[in-house]
Amino acid sequence: MLSFNILIAVCLAYVVALFLIAFVADRRAKRGQLGWLRSPLVYTLSLSIYCTAWTFYGAVGYAARSGLEFLTIYLGPTLVMVGWWWILRKLVRIGRSQRITSIADLISSRYGKSNLLGVIVTLMAVIGTTPYIALQLQSVTLSFAVFAQDRAGGTWGASDLNAAALWVAAGLALFTVLFGTRNLDANERHYGVVTAIAAEAVMKLFALIAVGVFVVWGVADGAGDILTRIDASPIADWDMRPGRWVSLTFLSAVAFLTLPRMFQVMVVENVDERHLATASWAFPLYLFLMSLFVVPIAVVGLDLLPAGSNPDLFVLTVPLSQGRDGLAILSFLGGFSSATSMVIIAAIALSTMVSNHIVMPIWLSVAQQGATVSGDVRQVVLTARRISIAVILALGYAYFRVSGGGAALAAIGLISFVGVAQFLPALLGGIFWRGATKVGAAAGLLTGFALWAYTLFLPSFGSSFILPASVLAQGPFGIGWLRPQALFGVSGMDALLHALFWSLVLNTIAFCAGSLASFPKPQERLQGAQFVNVFDHNPKAQGWFSGAAEAEDLLVMAQRILGPAQAQGLFARAAERQGKAGFLPDTSPDFLQRLERELAGSVGAATGHAMIGQIVGGSSVSVDDLMAVADETALMMEYSSQLEEKSAELGRTARQLREVNEKLTDLSVQKDAFLSQISHELRTPMTSIRAFSEILREGGMSSKERKKYAMIIHDETIRLTRLLDDLLDLSVLENGQVELNMQTVDLHDVIERSMVSAGTSGGLVIRRDAAREMVEVRTDPDRLSQVFINLIVNARKYCAAQSPELRIKTRLTEGCVEIDFVDNGAGIPTKSQPLIFEKFSRLGDHRAAGGAGLGLAISREIMNNLGGSITYLPGQGGAAFRVSLPIDVVALMGVNQS
Repeated sequence: MLSFNILIAVCLAYVVALFLIAFVADRRAKRGQLGWLRSPLVYTLSLSIYCTAWTFYGAVGYAARSGLEFLTIYLGPTLVMVGWWWILRKLVRIGRSQRITSIADLISSRYGKSNLLGVIVTLMAVIGTTPYIALQLQSVTLSFAVFAQDRAGGTWGASDLNAAALWVAAGLALFTVLFGTRNLDANERHYGVVTAIAAEAVMKLFALIAVGVFVVWGVADGAGDILTRIDASPIADWDMRPGRWVSLTFLSAVAFLTLPRMFQVMVVENVDERHLATASWAFPLYLFLMSLFVVPIAVVGLDLLPAGSNPDLFVLTVPLSQGRDGLAILSFLGGFSSATSMVIIAAIALSTMVSNHIVMPIWLSVAQQGATVSGDVRQVVLTARRISIAVILALGYAYFRVSGGGAALAAIGLISFVGVAQFLPALLGGIFWRGATKVGAAAGLLTGFALWAYTLFLPSFGSSFILPASVLAQGPFGIGWLRPQALFGVSGMDALLHALFWSLVLNTIAFCAGSLASFPKPQERLQGAQFVNVFDHNPKAQGWFSGAAEAEDLLVMAQRILGPAQAQGLFARAAERQGKAGFLPDTSPDFLQRLERELAGSVGAATGHAMIGQIVGGSSVSVDDLMAVADETALMMEYSSQLEEKSAELGRTARQLREVNEKLTDLSVQKDAFLSQISHELRTPMTSIRAFSEILREGGMSSKERKKYAMIIHDETIRLTRLLDDLLDLSVLENGQVELNMQTVDLHDVIERSMVSAGTSGGLVIRRDAAREMVEVRTDPDRLSQVFINLIVNARKYCAAQSPELRIKTRLTEGCVEIDFVDNGAGIPTKSQPLIFEKFSRLGDHRAAGGAGLGLAISREIMNNLGGSITYLPGQGGAAFRVSLPIDVVALMGVNQS
């Protein structure tokens, strides 16, 4: 028999090797030499933390007792990894964008950064993980006991087992403290520990495969012999129960997502989202290799070892029974690796949750100066985590002592699985349902936790500890339908599945009912949008306003949490971005949010938010405020301002739509008037022509009368032709089909001819400066004259002044020549100004106009074709129009510019 002292020496040497691996990895990380430390291989191997002593030792025992049912523990994580794109990718993205440090931090941050939820999840995680830590202590202790038999064949008693468990717990606590809480890393990444875990993953896989190869080809005669032994063993007689298989597969998948240690390595320690793609196939492959030889080892163990031997230890006892001490030591190290890696990561994750969500809020409430109190906050956090690690392992040891350590390893592990499964509704609801609220999450968590504790956790201690035998058999106060393992009268169901069903179903109902019955607060809504739509949202959350905090106070606080170098670097980079290099940055909302995220990476989102809230708010934070996390006034103001901005924008849009609608209405009215006028204008001359034609046909009139009627017919024909010409002219101009007769002409001559053509009737006085009109322009003189005539005629028609007057002013500007036509009338109403150039518009009473309302529309089209413009000039005392021609068609004839 191998000396127990040699085993201890080998174990210590292995621990020293792990120390060296972790130390080297930490040194490389500090120097920035990350390289392979950030590789997908290390990340995948770190996920092997799922394979604890339960899977190394307990899977064989599970197979010996229940056949292939042990595979359900592997199928659940495999399904989660294969579907990584839907859940894991979202969790990792949220973790990176929100700087999440634990599963408690994620749930707390999602529901308005509520520290109350953080406390609830932390306490549930600690209690739920306690049986799992006890399982690891039990497995390591039993493996020591196998080697500790003296030469006379004696075995350890209960006191020896308890003492060994105590020493193992103390050693694991020491290792975790040394390498899990050496620094307060802003990203909560522990490269040294993760690398050591990856090395342990290789060790336990190699050890289990080595034992399996020995069993198949060393003890048995190969694969064929193993298959024959399987057919002849009790394992072949196992009865598959589909409901239990589905339930256990579901339970293992949920636990894979919600176990604090799995969340730590899967989300917090993830350095690259793309590593999930590699792990999605590599980790299921690892699980396959871990399970490959489980059944052969179980079968051979049942054949070789005496009846009553513990099947959980076949991985050790089979090699020892064949005199393979070296292989047994390798197997022991594999099991030791499985247990220690789980305890280390679980202790780190739980201590982070305890310090961030319990210790720090209490410290902030006790410290009168809050976040600005003198002293090293970093030291407070680190000390809290170290003490938490010791307490967590002490709780695991206490559970081991109280429960007696006699239960099968798989049974203990499944108790923890159901406990942490209570996080599922709040977790998935938080990342996929924006309507989920803090009230619903708290209701669901407390309901599920209470049912798990009542139906599974407390009964696991036996009838002699907390729950008396009478309660287990008859229910509290004799109420049968409240029996812990036959709740609501449902009996005959497996105790594990019974607890899983009732706890998760009522948890989910309470979560949904609480969320639907309550309304999320502003910060919950903001966080909900950022979590649910994490792939669409900018990672910068909103919630701070500038001007309420001094940069010096923030720097003092940051240095005590992040450390002087990191905090000063953060402030220096922020100042450079603001253009204030060499000074402290302005406490802008962006900077406050960036600082909050950095603090969240060290002390959690809720505590980081509360610490900044103390300084920004300028007052201490009460315990109630810490439990509620943050004063939401600033967020409500911001949310309201956003709503006001949206409302104002909608108001502007509605106003623009009303204006457009009014314009369209006016155009519609003018169009109807235009069509009516056109009908009238066409009908009037045609009626006159017809009437006078009939008079001429009748005869019997003098030559003078006949000449008079013929002249009337002639005038009406000209009037009709002019109207049709205007319509045709406008159509040609709008379609760009007009042919221009471009030539160089004197602007003075064009204006002069226009005045003559417009006539002098109506008493309109025209005032002009002929000297300023001595400008040569290259244009179509007839078309330009048509515009001038229209403006002069309009002034004569619509100017209502007692002494109507029109001023024609010409001037040269830097880019063009401008001719203004300004009368001394009342002008055009503001409402009508945007419509005057429309083709259906008139400038006054339709009957007074005597036209079809096409003049200004034609003028605008003419100027567009000539490369110029015609515009209305408001505020000139009367109706004022400006005709402009660009400089490239203007030539000055030696006239001085005014």
